[in-house]
Amino acid sequence: MSVVEIHVAVAVIMNSANEVLISLRPESSHQGGLWEFPGGKLEKGESVFTALKREISEELAIKVLDAAPFKVIRHSYTDKVVVLDVWKVMSFSGEPRGVEGQKIKWIALEYLQAKDFPAANASIIESLQLPDKYMITGAFSNENDFAAKLRTSLDRGISIVQLRSKGSTAFEFLKLATEAQKICSIYNARLLLNTDPETFNQTSASGLHLSSQRLYEYQSRPITKSLILSASCHTVADIEQARKLQANILLVSPVKQTTSHPGVDGIGWSGLSQLIRNCEIPVYALGGMKAEDIGEAKLSGAQGIAAISSFWVES
Repeated sequence: MSVVEIHVAVAVIMNSANEVLISLRPESSHQGGLWEFPGGKLEKGESVFTALKREISEELAIKVLDAAPFKVIRHSYTDKVVVLDVWKVMSFSGEPRGVEGQKIKWIALEYLQAKDFPAANASIIESLQLPDKYMITGAFSNENDFAAKLRTSLDRGISIVQLRSKGSTAFEFLKLATEAQKICSIYNARLLLNTDPETFNQTSASGLHLSSQRLYEYQSRPITKSLILSASCHTVADIEQARKLQANILLVSPVKQTTSHPGVDGIGWSGLSQLIRNCEIPVYALGGMKAEDIGEAKLSGAQGIAAISSFWVES
């Protein structure tokens, strides 16, 4: 028996207050009583953008003026597979209203909670709440230098930081983590620790990062779901393992050749796009990345880029 696949155009509609528009599914419908991002099924022969404009006009009585692809999610339910073609609507004309009698509301991104939405929408929410820049800490000469460089980076807009310090002892790493947490708290930035769960549990950091080697040491998620789990991936097998552990973020590398691995070719943008094509977890492209690569990363299906040298600035 073949599985029914449904292709859906989904709109993430933002206003000037950085709020997103959501609507309540009727109780009588599939996944009724949950909130959703507006949109609907593609008709035969219809392009995604055409379907998006038609559905939003029919549901909300507004005209989409400008929109761009945001991400594609393939999600399997017990009775069907849905492919969500998500577009971000940058401008529209008219005043949104629930044409079909549905309740609608604007909500700040930080108040979105996956439990209030169908399961397929969880990845959309995660992506909306994540930045397009993910910084990995680099070299420093001492603790004061570390703190100064971290503050400078955060001053320049970084809001998610992975503390990576391979040369530190466990004691030294914990001291750095404590200092980094104090600084990140001031900037309302999220701190992830590249360490083992035992060390991580001695801190109050926002999340844990697993290297591609450490990724295979666990059969289930090593930290609570209320925290962020980030993982390094290079292959389809790595991505599958990260999915098994219910990771929230993936760093996929190497996209370009890096100075740390000379002679090792990157997979390139097309390789990245192919590797993450069916990946619903937000992905950051890593390896030789610069700020100007963010646009290309998003076109390839990634959330943004991860980097050390491009973001870890001198004080």
